[in-house]
Amino acid sequence: MAESADERQRRIVEARLRLRERHLAKMQASPSLSDPRPLGSGRPNRHGMPKLPPGQHGTRSWPVLDLGVKPDVSKAQWALRVDGAVEQPLTLDWRAFCELPQVEDVSDFHCVTTWSLLDSTWRGVSVATVLALARPLDAAEHVMAHASDGYTTNLALFECLKDDVLLVHTWNGQPLTREHGGPVRMITPQLYAWKGAKWINRIELLTENKLGFWELRGYSDTAHPWRDDRYA
Repeated sequence: MAESADERQRRIVEARLRLRERHLAKMQASPSLSDPRPLGSGRPNRHGMPKLPPGQHGTRSWPVLDLGVKPDVSKAQWALRVDGAVEQPLTLDWRAFCELPQVEDVSDFHCVTTWSLLDSTWRGVSVATVLALARPLDAAEHVMAHASDGYTTNLALFECLKDDVLLVHTWNGQPLTREHGGPVRMITPQLYAWKGAKWINRIELLTENKLGFWELRGYSDTAHPWRDDRYA
């Protein structure tokens, strides 16, 4: 008998809660949620941190930064592979991705080059949802995000499970443009923005940490804005 939409939704929620519970203590202990003396200025943000991390200035525009290549990936061509240290590797095409529970969230975007884009409205799919469907092995502790331009960036798995870490397709009510990583990019509001891959096409689960593109070139492995954690 085919699974109903309600049954599928319930299964996804349950899988996500199980995965979150395994990593909850690490999530809550992360600097962006627990630092007793965060650096920065301005009114508190949604997590009690200063609105602007140290060395940052607010901007109303969204500068475009990349590796010099802007892949032209249509929705018909786009697919996301989730593999590595998982029980159930999966590939989502655009239709399957859009059939997953959609999330709308307001968050900030902090670029290591010292600008912060505040209070953007995003729509997309929680990274935690996608990871839960793939069922990471107990030994999985890290993630490598891969992009169509060859870019990679690594994260701790617990950082990826936070509610505001999304695979977004919409920004402020408009489809995400090619220049900003459309049709889908990852955002990591509690970390510097280079930790979210534009034109994302693969999420690889790892049992051991592995450095990504900028991390290999001297950028921080952890990238906590409120500790001015820019470089290794």
